[in-house]
Amino acid sequence: MSVSKKLKKCFDEGKRGNERHQGLRKIPPSPEVVQAHLAKALHNFKAMASFHDLGFSDWSASAAFYTLYHGLLAILAQHGFESRNQSCTFAFLEDCIARGAIQQLTTANLKEISDKDITVDLAHSTKILDIRERMQYSTQTTLAEEEFQILKKRTKQLLDNIRLEIERATV
Repeated sequence: MSVSKKLKKCFDEGKRGNERHQGLRKIPPSPEVVQAHLAKALHNFKAMASFHDLGFSDWSASAAFYTLYHGLLAILAQHGFESRNQSCTFAFLEDCIARGAIQQLTTANLKEISDKDITVDLAHSTKILDIRERMQYSTQTTLAEEEFQILKKRTKQLLDNIRLEIERATV
């Protein structure tokens, strides 16, 4: 499905007018909501390391994904939107990148987090969402140390780009 068709579907779903919508909805831009999502992203990043240190590195993968996802929700809030659907969030951001409304993130950055085009060898995918899902739905309880360190570094780099985008758009 094209990004424009996906966005139309997401906005249609967001028009349902209740808190349980599963799409995109226009909201007043709010620096407070932006900062709250960034605070949640940083909280999740700290949790990522804490889970690892406590011997629950499988949960580090979920914390890594949600670190970045809350950062992306902060960008949406800065643009005056909220999302209750991950694929809608990614479609909105992909559209913003294509239009030049976002400059510190690229489509390749988004695909590092989640790439629905991956259809082969999901068990070995390095996409952050795929690592989260593999750790969440498998019986594996430990993320290999090297994989954890790479995941932590990639998460920090992407979070830094998200924060730069928010700062750029604020000035």
